[in-house]
Amino acid sequence: MVVRIGIIGAGVMGADHAKIFAEDLAGAELRQIVDADPARARALAGRFGAEAGTDPGALIARPDIDAVLIASPDFTHAPLTLACLKAGKAVLCEKPLSPLSVECLQVMEAEIAGGVQRVQLGFMRRFDQSYQEMRAALCDGLIGRAVMMHNFHRNVENPAAGFTADMAITNSAPHEFDVARFVLGADYVAVTAFSPHLASGKVGPVVMVLETDQGQVVTIEVNNNAAYGYDVRGELVGETGAVSLSAPLHSRIDRGLQQVTTYAADWRPRFAEAYRRQNRAFIDFVRSGVFPADGASAWDGYAASVIAEAGVRALKEGRRVVVDMIAQPEFYRKRTD
Repeated sequence: MVVRIGIIGAGVMGADHAKIFAEDLAGAELRQIVDADPARARALAGRFGAEAGTDPGALIARPDIDAVLIASPDFTHAPLTLACLKAGKAVLCEKPLSPLSVECLQVMEAEIAGGVQRVQLGFMRRFDQSYQEMRAALCDGLIGRAVMMHNFHRNVENPAAGFTADMAITNSAPHEFDVARFVLGADYVAVTAFSPHLASGKVGPVVMVLETDQGQVVTIEVNNNAAYGYDVRGELVGETGAVSLSAPLHSRIDRGLQQVTTYAADWRPRFAEAYRRQNRAFIDFVRSGVFPADGASAWDGYAASVIAEAGVRALKEGRRVVVDMIAQPEFYRKRTD
């Protein structure tokens, strides 16, 4: 079965996904790309022999498109996902499912009402080899019971003008929120947040301490103005050992009494293979109807949104904030346990 794909959004992520579907995955056929900017849609679609358009509703309604990739602005994710569910289309939605947990609940309610799981979230770190090995070390008992997980997420500079410390929590940290839940098999019960000031006046790092329902502590540092490069690190500490992430490294220069490695400017080189694995899992999901074992569901999107909202409150109010989530619906429990 060839899975016919439509993409909504022709920006950086839409372009990366288009390349994966068109060039890297057997059994996927890229049919149409739509974007609010018609020139950008035409340029990207032309690269891969797809049709271009500007109307996401028309794309979703097409009978010759089996599944939809949503890579449009964050505020459009929930409405477009709801439209896909109404049309009976499988959807791979870039994170976040919504910046608002109440909209995530609406998506979950619609998916549950339809009786079929169709929504996969773009938390691609679940498919990264480093995180996979970290999780396996825990599950195989190599480091004993998990006690702490440390996470560092650093970017060269603010991704956009007007970026705030709150946005570091809602836009950058959700990847850490989700992958720590995935590795630990736990949920969060409380969060505390801090942000030191930079002399430059730029947004400083945001550091969060999260408590899990299994008594573990998770630390997350998000630094959107680290200056030196894109850098993701992590360490899982157990009672009898620890495991750290090892980022892919293709070369090293030894010269002039120095040893030099190079950082990427953004996340794409670091997680290129994770995106391919994620998208391959999505294609298999569309074909089989079986949700990927390591995939992120609408429930996981809701969890990340609730945690982000609690993190923003903790930062603003300078106090420990309880994470208040609904009980996991049985609809998702059957597919994630």
